Amino acid sequence: MTQLILFKGAEVMAPESLGKQDVLIAGGKILAIAEQLDAGNSTFPITQVDASDYYLVPGFVDSLVHFIGGGGEAGFASRTPEMQLTDATLGGVTTAIGVLGTDATTRTLTNLLAKAHALEEEGISTWCHTGSYEIPCRTLTDNITDDLILIDKFIGVGEIAISDHRSSQPTISEIRKVAAAARVGGILSGKSGIVSVHMGAGDSILQPILDAVTDSELELTQFYPTHMNRNQQVFDAALAYAKQGGYIDFTTSTTEYDLAHGEVAAAQALAISLEHGIPAMQLTMSSDGNASLPIYDQKGQMLGLEVGQVRTLYQSARQAVQDYKVSLADAICSITAAPAAILGLAHKGRIAVGMDADLVLLRRDDLQIEQVYAKGVQMVAAGKAVIKGTFES
Repeated sequence: MTQLILFKGAEVMAPESLGKQDVLIAGGKILAIAEQLDAGNSTFPITQVDASDYYLVPGFVDSLVHFIGGGGEAGFASRTPEMQLTDATLGGVTTAIGVLGTDATTRTLTNLLAKAHALEEEGISTWCHTGSYEIPCRTLTDNITDDLILIDKFIGVGEIAISDHRSSQPTISEIRKVAAAARVGGILSGKSGIVSVHMGAGDSILQPILDAVTDSELELTQFYPTHMNRNQQVFDAALAYAKQGGYIDFTTSTTEYDLAHGEVAAAQALAISLEHGIPAMQLTMSSDGNASLPIYDQKGQMLGLEVGQVRTLYQSARQAVQDYKVSLADAICSITAAPAAILGLAHKGRIAVGMDADLVLLRRDDLQIEQVYAKGVQMVAAGKAVIKGTFES
């Protein structure tokens, strides 16, 4: 039987402020938003949630997660573990995009797709990118365009590595061909066809993308570069790139070593970008969850390795508000409406009638996560998981 849930008196951030509103959900969708809603005459069971002390925000969209782990840069024993359901939900993430990274040999697209389907069955929404760091791209059909058209969960390609010692050192022509194939696949399948780009610390930074767009029909918005807060040089290039109309993404998982050696914290990068007048819808954050976070010296020798955490996505958004005076609307936009729009996820990232009922209640006093709903199902209550993954204790 259909159950209705009515949130009463929430301060709704859609992500823009809608003020105090009641929000009614059922069947995995948002049914109504109004200052006063009364479902007292409903023939269906209804649960009322007193949300008067909370912000109600869209469920978070994490545009870069390594569902099946990643890495191996320090050998087989350094392969990072798979993501579990509560890694996402306890951090407010209700939609996640899975990718392969450096390793597309022992980590495969079939494995990635299987994990995406598993996480979907457990309660959150998932999609993936075909390909990995390398060009020519690993695909399932031997063709990027065919992968996007024929495989529902594939919405783009990547993360393609550039300006990185672990990349396949692609030529400008190769980058153009990948983008063109993704573009056509996206058009024909009604998907974004975005090219997710792993940005390394090499001196060329974004030049390969700029060169690929120059004297071609490609647009900067075909590309979605991430790790754009890797160091000050990369961040400065990111600001210039965004002012030309490009999207930029900041990685929230990090290490103390990287922050001490020049990485710009994602929350600070977001704040500075907004201060430079870059529109909020061009700015996103992603967790790089379950990726390996290798620490290299200037000669490319590994010094250590840590693991990315999905929960850092909202931690960084909260830090942007509390430490860097970013408005709550802009901070939430960077992990909801902006990535959803860039990825072409039309029913995600906003609170509006007809959108998916992916919702997070934040305590107004400290902005901590209190409740999480994915497709209308409560996943987190009082900050604790009420639904766990199949193999989570």
